[in-house]
Amino acid sequence: MASKKSILRKIQIVITKHFDTPEDAFNFFDKSGDGKLSKKEISRLLKEAEINGFIRGIVTSKLIEGYDKDGDGYISWKEFKVAVNEISKKTK
Repeated sequence: MASKKSILRKIQIVITKHFDTPEDAFNFFDKSGDGKLSKKEISRLLKEAEINGFIRGIVTSKLIEGYDKDGDGYISWKEFKVAVNEISKKTK
């Protein structure tokens, strides 16, 4: 099973290598355009990061659990920025 650090590194690679800014990444994965990432949209980001199906479901839930500060079940742009900053620090 992939380690937390390797999963975070894969997420960081997708965000930094394929997009000019974290906001571009957020907007790309926010397919509904509602300013929030749903479980399905976060799962799509993880799929791009080559996180396999079984782990992807667990990681999606853990990301929402860890970064959804307002408790609405989604990741807002503000919450996404916090996550990206923490991921950047943890993968150095």
